[in-house]
Amino acid sequence: MNPVSRDADARPTGDADSPANERDSAGSSPLKSAITGKLLFVFILGDVLGAGIYALVGEIAGKVGGAVWVPLLVALAMAMLTASSYAELVTKYPKAGGAAVFAERAFRRPAVSFLVGFSMLAAGVTSAAGLSLAFAGDYLGTFLDVPTVPAALVFLGVVALLNARGIKESMRANVVMTVVEVGGLMLVVALAAVVVGRGDGDPGRTLEFTDTASPAVAVLAAALLAFYSFVGFETSANMAEEVRDVHRVYPRALFLSLGVAGAVYVAVGLAVSAVVPSSELAETSAPLLAVVSAADVGVPDRLFGLIALVAVANGALLTMIMASRLTYGMARQRLLPGAGARVLPRRRTPWVAIVATTVIAMILCATGTVAALAETVVLLLLVVFVSTNLAVLVLRRDRVDHPHFRTPVILPVLALISCVVLATQQTADTWLRAGILLAVGAVLHLGLRRTRGRGLENAETVNS
Repeated sequence: MNPVSRDADARPTGDADSPANERDSAGSSPLKSAITGKLLFVFILGDVLGAGIYALVGEIAGKVGGAVWVPLLVALAMAMLTASSYAELVTKYPKAGGAAVFAERAFRRPAVSFLVGFSMLAAGVTSAAGLSLAFAGDYLGTFLDVPTVPAALVFLGVVALLNARGIKESMRANVVMTVVEVGGLMLVVALAAVVVGRGDGDPGRTLEFTDTASPAVAVLAAALLAFYSFVGFETSANMAEEVRDVHRVYPRALFLSLGVAGAVYVAVGLAVSAVVPSSELAETSAPLLAVVSAADVGVPDRLFGLIALVAVANGALLTMIMASRLTYGMARQRLLPGAGARVLPRRRTPWVAIVATTVIAMILCATGTVAALAETVVLLLLVVFVSTNLAVLVLRRDRVDHPHFRTPVILPVLALISCVVLATQQTADTWLRAGILLAVGAVLHLGLRRTRGRGLENAETVNS
């Protein structure tokens, strides 16, 4: 395996004006390359860690039993496979904006590129809906006794107002949030060690599987939820132009951040199973809080509840910012209705996109549980990941004149297989929910194409 490949002497394939023949030199970007390897590592780690594990480890335990760490490891391996495809495409085309652009380069069909981009958008909105339910669950219950769905709707409304006001994000803020999230998770591990050390825990539970299904079937079902805890790394593709020495820095930061997240998750999985029986974990929407309560060493439930709420709220806010800006960008490119590109005069925030994505997220809140929405997010992202893994194979013969990461062919092939395996674990309700969202996108796409076609015909008639 030669992870960094240089194709300086090779000629690009395709027509002279095709995207494959553009110079993709990292040094030609108009954006400032200000992101170092350490900052990129923290950014990806902060994007991956947090909300998923805070909300879903109990659901994972309900599917697999006490061996929570096993599906987490399986999900990590699957995420690493697809990450290898991102590492090649991002370093090969550092000016490309992500999976939708990779699809455009590889397949040269606008409909495919739109499907990939809309799948990312739908996954973001669905994820925000699930996180709002997680926020309004037992973690909020340490402060207020309110119904979950109404509280989730209010939370989404507050997020929309913050989004419309204008959120100034910075790498420093991300560092702070990542420290808070990791600190909360490591606190759980430390408290579990205290419980086990005094003889109150049961480490043997970490090797127990549920008796409702075979271990292999249980692990696959749980890995579907566990995979949700690792998504987020794919958004780093949008930062490629601003990373210094991207061909060397990006793969290291990507794989190291996923590895650290996996290690933290496995430690948390072992901790919760050793302290709390899987049957109890499955019944709460605040599984990590159960460990804090069981430890009973003076850490207030409200303090940890606040940490969890911050982690979940931050994830929801960042997700809705991404979804609204993606909607705004697709509207400007005339891939979605033009109204989505309208902005507030003073705040300069895309208010129509914010309202639209918030309303959809609110509707999705009423369609399922946190786990069901997380599974829908995974299914929608599988569309994106299948496209990316196919793109890296299709573009393998494409040559660029700068060094880039080169993944062994077997890895994207295995990644495609893993995507198919995860897709087979989805329920009919999940397929229906994702299918409706994609159908809405297809209707919008076809409607806009017909509108543009009529506009061109009218223009030709006038000119004639």
